Amino acid sequence: MKKYTDSGKKDTRSGFGAGLEELGKKNENVVALCADLTGSLKMDAFKENHPDRFFQVGIAEANMISMAAGMTIGGKIPFTGTFANFSTGRVYDQIRQSVAYSGKNVKICASHAGLTLGEDGATHQILEDLGLMKMLPGMTVINTCDYNQTKAATIAIAEHDGPVYLRFGRPKVANFTPENGTFEIGKAVQLTEGIDVTIVATGHLVWEALQAAEQLEEAGITAEVINIHTIKPLDDEAILNSVKKTGCIVTAEEHNFLGGLGESVARVLAKNHPTPQEFVATKDTFGESGTPEQLMDKYGLNAEAIIKATKKVIERK
Repeated sequence: MKKYTDSGKKDTRSGFGAGLEELGKKNENVVALCADLTGSLKMDAFKENHPDRFFQVGIAEANMISMAAGMTIGGKIPFTGTFANFSTGRVYDQIRQSVAYSGKNVKICASHAGLTLGEDGATHQILEDLGLMKMLPGMTVINTCDYNQTKAATIAIAEHDGPVYLRFGRPKVANFTPENGTFEIGKAVQLTEGIDVTIVATGHLVWEALQAAEQLEEAGITAEVINIHTIKPLDDEAILNSVKKTGCIVTAEEHNFLGGLGESVARVLAKNHPTPQEFVATKDTFGESGTPEQLMDKYGLNAEAIIKATKKVIERK
């Protein structure tokens, strides 16, 4: 099995900041709006180098989304930045009416998603945002796994015509995808080959899936690990090709099992190739205050949980 190496832990939000700054240099139509969280979203470099294209709207997220929608009419490509909770739940009506329904070319960029926001607790740890966004017609939904992929995705979505939700996180995590790699919206990335189980993961759980696969191999189980960075449109072909070979699947995500990646995969399987599936996700619950590591362990979002789910689903084949 191919081994992946952590080149040095980095936060995915810094990948967003680096990608945004690169876009600022090469595309004068890219503008950025932030809801009083410039430092947290790593938008400082864009603000400093392109002050005429940066708009600090303050704690007024609904206004930010409406402003961004308006800017697209003049040909601008607006990137909005705030925490995932405030990027979706707080402004859902504005996104639905002014962005999705109208098909506006707004890039909704959301940091501090999921449980790994950590100590700020349940009020800030949104675990339903992927579901909220994927249900909106025409909305592309992306959830990146590390710094390099987040930077690449940020640059790629500027070329995509239409609304995009880009989700990333707060903590420093393993950085293992290729530097300056390409990012193709809607195209899954197969990381390992296996014949016993398919493990489909997204976001921070991709690295955990790779760690699980290494441990499973030691036990004689080969896992095919697939990085699903695009939740919508989902790469149905990659999923189906893999499960037809392995006969079972585990989905892993830092999100509620209701409405997330797992449910989207289950829909594909139910329509095309019914297959035993296990879900590694939060089980219809809110989070609580704690370190990212404590929370991922308590709520079963790590390599150990993926290994347990894998052994269970193999028994169901």
